[in-house]
Amino acid sequence: MIRDRSSVVITGGASGIGKALAFRFGKEGHDIIIGDVEESALGITTSELRSAGILATGIVVDVSDIDSVRSFKDRIFSEFTPPYILCLNAGVGAGGPISESDILDWEWVLGVNLWGVIYGLNAFLPFMQEKNNGHIVITSSIAGHLSYPNMGIYNASKHAVLSIAETLCYEMQEKSSDVGVSVLCPGLVKTNILDSDRNRPEILTSNDSLNESNDDDGRKEAVREIYNLALDPESVADLVFKAVQSKQFYIFTENTFQDAIKSRHRDIESARNPTLGANLVEEHLNDTH
Repeated sequence: MIRDRSSVVITGGASGIGKALAFRFGKEGHDIIIGDVEESALGITTSELRSAGILATGIVVDVSDIDSVRSFKDRIFSEFTPPYILCLNAGVGAGGPISESDILDWEWVLGVNLWGVIYGLNAFLPFMQEKNNGHIVITSSIAGHLSYPNMGIYNASKHAVLSIAETLCYEMQEKSSDVGVSVLCPGLVKTNILDSDRNRPEILTSNDSLNESNDDDGRKEAVREIYNLALDPESVADLVFKAVQSKQFYIFTENTFQDAIKSRHRDIESARNPTLGANLVEEHLNDTH
């Protein structure tokens, strides 16, 4: 039976920003379809949404697998009525110098963060364009605008999806389409991204990844301290909701990184060699205290 209500589709919807988006849009009376690879968390979040009076469905999906995404789409098309708000939000994180990054690290992060967006657009965009309705939110990051050291894989994935979102925005303008596009570029938000390895497939896990050094563990704990002082996902979800309502493209969650972005743009405009500036993550921690 197809439900005659507008729907919001959210990948990575079982936790963090995705979960907050599910509650925010659900409170507006939309059917919520959350997809996630973590089945246990998906079940818990779906139950919490229903307990809050929200019509919610959880579907297990691996966004890095095209067949899984197509099955996800087919079930949604068979049970729900468009238009859709589509939030391509699933993401994982991995750090370390590029010289020490294993090919499997690249395959894992790009598989979720980049190919997850590509597969999602491939599955849903043609239908949304045909109906000339709906809105797409792609989750990038402040790391899509900056290139801090020891974050090469993550930076690359988020720069790529930012470019995809910008290109898609131009293409919708060119077609005079009513399909809206937004790109979410969060800074520091309280999510589970530091524990992304919990969902990492064994086939994409190297021996080096399994045997992290004490230095890596120490760095992760230091960053976790910062994340504990970061924005709540609910605040981010409010920003996204307002952006969809107003068809705002860029969604920034804070102004902490504005100077660094401006400096990068000036370097590009002047063809200057990039220089390593102040560590704004540490500055943010100090300012928060």
